[in-house]
Amino acid sequence: MSGLSVFRAHGPGQSDVAEGLLTMLAVAVVCLLAAGYGRGVQELWARRGRGRVVPGWRVAAFGGGLLVVLAADQGPVHRLAESSFAGHMAQHMLLVLVAGPLLAAGAAGLPLTLAAPLPPRRLLARWRAAAPVRRLRRPARYALLAGAVQTVVLWLWHLPGPYVAAVDRPVLHAAEHLSLVAAAWLLWAPVLGSARHRTPAPVSLLLLVGTMLPASALGAVLTFAPEPVYPARVLGPDPLADQQLAGLLMWAPMDLMVLVVALAVFLSWLLRLDRERPDRPVPAWPGRPPTPSPTGGAPEGVVR
Repeated sequence: MSGLSVFRAHGPGQSDVAEGLLTMLAVAVVCLLAAGYGRGVQELWARRGRGRVVPGWRVAAFGGGLLVVLAADQGPVHRLAESSFAGHMAQHMLLVLVAGPLLAAGAAGLPLTLAAPLPPRRLLARWRAAAPVRRLRRPARYALLAGAVQTVVLWLWHLPGPYVAAVDRPVLHAAEHLSLVAAAWLLWAPVLGSARHRTPAPVSLLLLVGTMLPASALGAVLTFAPEPVYPARVLGPDPLADQQLAGLLMWAPMDLMVLVVALAVFLSWLLRLDRERPDRPVPAWPGRPPTPSPTGGAPEGVVR
């Protein structure tokens, strides 16, 4: 077993009782989300037919996202996160790059709304109809908001002060993970969510690339720092190597995933443009109308 896996980065001051209560609370919240989502999907399928509105693959994606959240906070992943900064970073990347996109792909807004009691549903409808919220839901403004929230949350929790505070205090640690999942869900929803709530492809591309750059900068800072920027007690046996590995775990997977998704969005956009705007006859010279061909082919003076 490596030194990183046997060294416990978290200090002994953590309360096992608090951790246990927070774990039970997290499991309860995940179960409530799963039950509400399932209830909403069941109602939609009963009204519109199985697989309509919310396809089966979106249901599987949402369920997978909830399972990743539980897996990241329990079992081997949790033990690895307690052993080193690199393990903790791997846990964060699971929440940001796996759980967040899967939850966003589940398009949970409508199912969860249908599962809610009537008074909260009416309150949500009034809130959505408010002028400030309508303005924020415009594609460009929503993209700016989502990108800003993701960047602030990612940088905030990886500054030395907040990171050490989260390591030492279970409540802050839970808030850290909750904010990382929520920010990732908010970021990926306009890219992977339902078509009617998706931002235009150019906006999605700018959102992804604009969010990737600050995260890459943070990863580069951790990777190339000449000395550890965190206290030794929250790092592995080799503090600098642990910090460098953590920086690489943030830098490389995030860049790779964002570039792959951005390429897929760009190609999908090109294909859609090709379907919506097929090639049309274009006059070879401006102002000259195309003339019919005597052979019945393409009009003369037309470029296809």
